[in-house]
Amino acid sequence: MSDSAIVQLVRPLVREMAPYRSARDEFEDFEAQKIFLDANENPYNTDVNRYPDPLQRRLKRVLAKVKGVSADQILLGNGSDEVLDLIFRTFCEPGQDEVILLPPTYGMYGVLAQLNNVKAVDVPLDDNFQLDIAAIMSSVNENTKAVFVCSPNNPSGNAIPFEQIEILLKRFKGLIVVDEAYIDFSEQRSALSLLETYPKLMICQTLSKAYGLAGIRLGIGFANPEIIDFFNKIKPPYNVNILTQKTALASLNAPTVVERQVKTLIEERQKMERELPAFGFINKIYPSDANFLLIQVDYAQKRYDQFLEQGIVVRNRSSLLGCENTLRITIGTIEENITFINVCKSIDQ
Repeated sequence: MSDSAIVQLVRPLVREMAPYRSARDEFEDFEAQKIFLDANENPYNTDVNRYPDPLQRRLKRVLAKVKGVSADQILLGNGSDEVLDLIFRTFCEPGQDEVILLPPTYGMYGVLAQLNNVKAVDVPLDDNFQLDIAAIMSSVNENTKAVFVCSPNNPSGNAIPFEQIEILLKRFKGLIVVDEAYIDFSEQRSALSLLETYPKLMICQTLSKAYGLAGIRLGIGFANPEIIDFFNKIKPPYNVNILTQKTALASLNAPTVVERQVKTLIEERQKMERELPAFGFINKIYPSDANFLLIQVDYAQKRYDQFLEQGIVVRNRSSLLGCENTLRITIGTIEENITFINVCKSIDQ
């Protein structure tokens, strides 16, 4: 796929519009020792009195090294939801274009489609929560701009086989969005290795899960540099604040902490997978490549209420397609998981 083909996927309005340029776009070296009288800031130092770098250059350089990509392939957003919203606003013409969603999946895809007046066509995953390639391709029409693939999938936890993602990339002429929020907990490699081969691929990741930074709201998009240029063209100028950038840099520069925590969480997930089948109210435990387990129980709301009475909050996912009587259990600390298992023993009747 050529760069010109990428441009043709972009909304005409976005292709033609002129971006807003902030003071920090016009003068980029604002970390230098200068007298800054250009942005109407308060000059007295509070560590946050200056506007942040609108393109987060320093953070992107570190991320690029960690992820094995180039800095111009990275978009940073106020959480993954902003990154996802930018996809809709860049590529999908309101009231005309469509996207394909693969339920059960992350609920914000549908919300953002509705918000942007884009038709969402649901193509359910199969009984094992895997892609139905034939059904996806038969749902594609001339207005289909993107297919959203969550892998590892939320709420089911399973990774989508690498080969299936490649099949979609080869067959579909639009954008394939692979949401890898939980990829750090998976044995499957990231789709980042496919970026150079498939210019229509976009990958979303986050620092909210494995990095333990949900509170700073930092989402990451990886794509062809030409796509990133369009995103930068329409995103708010200072969408990632300076405190978020500093906190992210500190975490990325201390990788052993994250690696140790991820290793422990995977071990705890595997331990819970071994222990949960002993309880009679649990009918099925779905395979997981994430930091959670989806379990099918006898009566989901009853069990949800029982856990809540014991001070444990889980997620009832029964309203989602293919998830009747299921609870989603996030893997906690070792101590929290022991408490959870003990509560399972007490309600197992």
